[in-house]
Amino acid sequence: MSLPHKQKASGQKYTASAALIYGALCWGVIWYPYRLLNDIGLSGVQSSLLSYSLALLIGGMLFWRRFNCILQVPASAYWLSLIAGWTNLAYVLAIIDGEVMRVMLLFYLSPLWTLLLARVWLHEPWHKPQLLAISLSLLGAVLMLTNGEWMWPWPQSTSDWLALSAGIGFSLTNVMTRFSTHLTIAAKGMLVWLGVFGLSFAVLLWQSGIAGMAFITASTFTSYVTITFLVIALLLVSATLLVQYGVTKIPAIQASVLFMSELIVAAIAAYFLAQETMSVMEMIGGCCIIAAGILSVSVGESD
Repeated sequence: MSLPHKQKASGQKYTASAALIYGALCWGVIWYPYRLLNDIGLSGVQSSLLSYSLALLIGGMLFWRRFNCILQVPASAYWLSLIAGWTNLAYVLAIIDGEVMRVMLLFYLSPLWTLLLARVWLHEPWHKPQLLAISLSLLGAVLMLTNGEWMWPWPQSTSDWLALSAGIGFSLTNVMTRFSTHLTIAAKGMLVWLGVFGLSFAVLLWQSGIAGMAFITASTFTSYVTITFLVIALLLVSATLLVQYGVTKIPAIQASVLFMSELIVAAIAAYFLAQETMSVMEMIGGCCIIAAGILSVSVGESD
């Protein structure tokens, strides 16, 4: 490879790494504005509906020239939209009511579900490292969910169930994405945002009928609320697009390790913004989950 090509490849790698770290930073702090909105009376579903509708609006303005291509996605892509939508909605609902690090670490059980789904759905074989990753994930989950108190069922809180389901949804999204290599970054982003918007709308209708939309009034959108929603939407759009760019430019193992910096950001933010700390048992369980995630990705990369 010539020197200019090496310099270009090196530059792309640094740019992609910076994009992933930025994405991790966004996802590590995005829970806080959602909690602020919850504190003034806007539920997680209501906040998700408004923030993702704004994300769709921003995406539409960014990609209007490619709108016809985005609309011409196959019908199977809308299953991806639905599952990715639940992943994001469940994550938001969990992070509002649950402890930040607990929710994020339970979400990071997704490598366990990915290995299981890849075995059942894609018929990928398991080797000893994969079995070790599964064992570490399960051990970490047990330590996180029980915290030394062996009470059934596991988990016991709604936020834990939501975090686990979000991780499963994320794994389903990853497996389905392997069949969706034809989708552009713009299409993937719009499908995710559309999925969250559609599910949030459906949940509100299911809960209260058309009256569930009564919160959308002029008095709701004070300058404080409007700015908060704008910040969330900009974080969602920029993080989604930059992460999609980053994972296409560097190896999966490097991308996953970089993205796990989200946990560091979240831990610092949770301590200073919400005064949340973890028990020793939860820390040990979290370390097991992180180790399992790195191991599962490194094995997949070597294969």
